[in-house]
Amino acid sequence: MSEEKPNNNEENPTPQPLMVEEQQLGEEQAEAAESLPQAPIEEEDLQTKLNELEKKANEYLDGWQRARAEFANYKKRVEREQAQTYQLASSAVLKKFLEVVDDLERALKNCPPEIQNTEWAQGIELIYRKLFSIMEAEGVTKIEAEGKQFDPNLHEAISHEEVEGYEEGQIIEVVKQGYQVGDRVLRPAMVRVAR
Repeated sequence: MSEEKPNNNEENPTPQPLMVEEQQLGEEQAEAAESLPQAPIEEEDLQTKLNELEKKANEYLDGWQRARAEFANYKKRVEREQAQTYQLASSAVLKKFLEVVDDLERALKNCPPEIQNTEWAQGIELIYRKLFSIMEAEGVTKIEAEGKQFDPNLHEAISHEEVEGYEEGQIIEVVKQGYQVGDRVLRPAMVRVAR
């Protein structure tokens, strides 16, 4: 049996009516486009718009940079305030321990000679050293006073005396030890001052 080959022209007839419709649509669109008023885009208008947009971008950048700087300042201020709050709280607690340190120092200074080398006396000295090392870890230092010039920021004078061998304003004796944390005075040293 011989197969009949279909005619390509019969299967895919040329769509001529469609071409006519497309052509008519294209002409209508072209006419419509011609009827619209054409606004010529000028270079000056584009440059003006570009300048405005650059100005806005610079304003946004400036605002962002200011906000960033303000946030950094805020963060530093909060950290500083937290450090100050910690210092104030720790200072209040440390001041209370100063009285215990004073008592231990007096006990060690006035220890009777017959018990100075006993385990009990060594235990008291060990307690004193541990307590003071804890305070040093918190930044507490003794205020050096004996033989120094009187400084009302660091010392509290309990008496003014005329003593040979000392200049006027020089500290003769420390009656009660003073302490500080960094530059902040926890307790001024109570001293006798030469006149």
